[in-house]
Parts: sequence; structure tokens; C-alpha cells
Amino acid sequence: MLSKESVNISTPLTEMARLQPETAAIIFPEKNRTLTFSELDQWSSRLAAGFEQAGIGRGVRTALLVPPSPELFAITFALFKAGAVPVFIDPGIGAKNMKGCLADAAPTAFIGIPKAHLARRLLGWGKSTLKIMVTVNGGRIWGGVPLESLERSGAYTHPLTVSDETAAILFTSGSTGAPKGVVYSHGNFSAQIEALKDMYGIKPGEIDLPTFPLFALFAPALGMTALIPEMDFTRPGSVDAAKILVTAIKYRATTMFGSPALLNRVGRYGEENGINLPDMKRVISAGAPVPAATLERFAGLLPADAEIFTPYGATECLPVCSIGSREVLAETAELTGKGRGICVGRPVRGLSLAVIRITEEPLEIWADGLKLPIGEIGEIVVSAPQATKEYFSRIEATRLAKIPDDEGRFWHRMGDLGYLDELGRVWFCGRKSHRVITSSETLYTIPCEGVFNTHPEVFRTALVGIGAPGRKRPVLCVELEKGVSGSWHEQIRIELLEIGAEYPHTAGIKEVLFHPAFPVDIRHNAKIFREKLAVWAAGRVK
Repeated sequence: MLSKESVNISTPLTEMARLQPETAAIIFPEKNRTLTFSELDQWSSRLAAGFEQAGIGRGVRTALLVPPSPELFAITFALFKAGAVPVFIDPGIGAKNMKGCLADAAPTAFIGIPKAHLARRLLGWGKSTLKIMVTVNGGRIWGGVPLESLERSGAYTHPLTVSDETAAILFTSGSTGAPKGVVYSHGNFSAQIEALKDMYGIKPGEIDLPTFPLFALFAPALGMTALIPEMDFTRPGSVDAAKILVTAIKYRATTMFGSPALLNRVGRYGEENGINLPDMKRVISAGAPVPAATLERFAGLLPADAEIFTPYGATECLPVCSIGSREVLAETAELTGKGRGICVGRPVRGLSLAVIRITEEPLEIWADGLKLPIGEIGEIVVSAPQATKEYFSRIEATRLAKIPDDEGRFWHRMGDLGYLDELGRVWFCGRKSHRVITSSETLYTIPCEGVFNTHPEVFRTALVGIGAPGRKRPVLCVELEKGVSGSWHEQIRIELLEIGAEYPHTAGIKEVLFHPAFPVDIRHNAKIFREKLAVWAAGRVK
């Protein structure tokens, strides 16, 4: 394990370059290009030296708007080596949110492709703080120094950064409010790497097929080859399933990361076409709950000894828990369909987890008396080395999300509701902000939706509340499986109400609306924008 006192998240890359210099670190089939660990390490070192000389050194916040490419990997590790602070923002977040995120992060440097620089100039992104511009694959036309002109030859020794020194700022997806910049330390990243290795038995030499850019960056640090597929990373739910499967088979991928939306699409295609993934050892899916039907379908593509894992966590702390598809399909999925919530497994090693009473107020100091008994729904809180300490320039948001203890540590409030069972497993019951408080009861989204999702013609449901706070009317929004005719809506509505009547917590839900396609987040295409659905529902319920 890396030292807690002096650590830099780029160090594992340099170590892998020493241990397996000629092994591929990244493969880009679309570009027919491969970089070995040695090549990536040397390239990033040359760039780090150039960045420092250009003023992008220790502590300099640097907006990074470069799509998945060899340059993205080299630049990211170069910034880590230089002690700079890359700022990661989802490219599909929208121009308005992008401007807001850049205003929050107040970067000094901007590294981007020509398209990003054009948007920066036209829309005034970072106008008051940006001083250093670097253009990737675009020459000087956009006012930035060409990336290749910054490379400096010779040995480069990157600074030893202490574990709590800022390594990067990662913005949340904004699925439950304005995106916030999460401050990651080098220690946070190192703890994540160690937790992933420990949980999934990942070993150097494996081939990883990541369909989310930030997870791709983890692969070289884990000693794996990152196999970058040809896809639009902002639309994983619309991916070309054939290309993903062909790439995985051709390069004998052993690990794959994909959002629930991507797994659903690829799993359906694979099942329909009789395709198997003979070399796959594990599939990891995160970003939103994965339906049991999606797990079962995708598991049919895998060898008997392979498994699909669904880690639970958030940008602020990942991983928190993990569960495998065997346990889900054999036991917990049935309970989900009976309204128990979704089991997300047991806490990872080295992490403390508790469930506390629900409150919207900040909690100034941790006390064991905040904990709720087993089986009682409350807010999930965690304390762990991978838990981030603050939001950048968001003092009040940090105060609401963190609970300090009297030993100088803190607990992070996940903003999620759930409970612990007698076996120590965590059951997820939905976002705190999404609970529906009526005049007589409080309804939690996931336990309610799990009941209605058992209908064979239903793809997914979303419970929303309309009306005044404390007196909300529960409305069930329903997205049906593709191909189900609208003429069946009334019959399905009757059947859903009959299903709901079987359980006390769903019996009072009487309003059912059919939606053609739920609005979802841009990062995983899987988190449902219930706030948008609530507005939509309010305009249709009498």
C-alpha cells in the first residue's frame, strides 16, 4: 500500500512501467494505437516538465476538456505528476452548467480540444480566472499553446505530495441539483485503488473495457490494460452493442465497467444474437440500481465462474458497498419485488457505515446516539479513507454533507436513504430528496417502485409527489417495455393498481401516468430525473 504521508496518484503508473514496461497500458482499437506502460509514463513525464515550465505546476487548477484519447491519459497523469489539480466536468452537462462549474472551480489553466476552446471563447467560460491555455490537436488558432510544444525531454521527478493534498476536482452529475465540485486528495484516490483491488481481486496484466472515462483512468493505476471502445461516452444508453461485444471478444477483455443502461442494451443484443464473452471474469456496474432482469440477461453472456458486481457509492465516496449478481438473483431480487428496497451488499473493508435519523439540518458533531436500529430507514452515512472531505468553494454544502467527530475525522452523509439488515447488508431505499411526504405517511421511492416493477410489461417506474410540502399526492410514472402498444395502457394501469394494493406502503398510490422515455442523467443514462418527472406529472394530474 502507498504511504499515507507521501503519495502521488501517478506513482502506480511509474511502478507499472518499471515492472511491465512493454505491456500495453491503453489500446485504442478505433485509432489502431497502443501505448505501453513505459511509453505512457515517459510521455506524461515529458508533459509534466512542460506544464511546470508553462506555469501549470503544484496546486494549479486546470480545466481538462479532452475526450477519451491517448492525449487524455498522458495529460491526466502529467498533471498528477506536476502536482497540478485537474478539473473534470462531464462534457454533456450543458453549456449553462459548464459555465457554472468553471466559475465555481475558478481554474487558472484550460486544456482542451479546439471545439472546447471555441465554446470557451464564445460563451465566456472562465473568463475572469483563466490565464494559461493549451490546445490539444489544434495548433495555435484558438489562442492556446499546442500541447506538443510543451513536451520537455530528459528525466523528470514529480513532487512527493502528502496524502491530503488536493489531486483533482470532480463535478457531480447534477442529477439531484446543481453540479458540485468534489475535492479529491491523492489519499482518496489511493484508497479507492486499494479498495477496488481488494474487493474484486484485480491483478496486473488484466484487460479492462471501461465505458466511462474516469474509470478508464483507473486501469493503468491498477496495472490493467485499458481497452477504450469506439462509442459516444456521453450516451452509454445508446451504445452500438455489437461494437462493444466485438471489441471485448477480440481483445479478450477480463473486466468491464458499464452503466445499467449500457448493460441493458448490450445484454439484450448479446442474448438475441447468442453472443458470449468467454474471457470475462467480472463486470462492474454503477451509477444507478441495476434491475434483476438486466443482471440475469447479461450474466447469460458470461462464463459460469464470472459475476456481475454492483458497487454502491457516489462521487463523494466510492466504493461504499458491493454485491454480486449471484446473491441478487438467488435471494435479494425477490425481496426487492416485495418492497424491501434494493440490497447493495456489505460495506467494503476499512469503511464504517451507519444509518442515522432523517433530517434536513446540518449535524455539527457525530454522536453514536444518531444511529438507528437495524431495519429502520434513515440516511446512510460513511467514514472511510476514500470519503472526500469537502466541496470546492461550497462551504454550506460541505457543512450539510459532513459530520465531524471528536477525533478529527468525519462522516459523509450520502443523501441516500436505507437500512441495515440482520446480516449486516445495506438496503437502498432512494434519495432523501425524493421521498414523498403525504398528509398521512412518508413513501420511499425504491421500495414502492420495486413492487410495480414486477409487472412484465414495465421497464421501470418512478414515484414522484405533487402538491404542497407535507401534503404531497403520490403519482407513479411508468415507462413500458419497448413495443408495448398504447392501447394497453388502461389495462396495465388496472393491473398495476392491483399489484400495489397487495402491500401497505403502495396501496395508497392511485395515480398512474405513462411516460414515453424517462429523463435521465448524462453521465450514466440511468439515474432518473424525478424532479423533471414531478413537473411533468403536475401538468397532467387533475
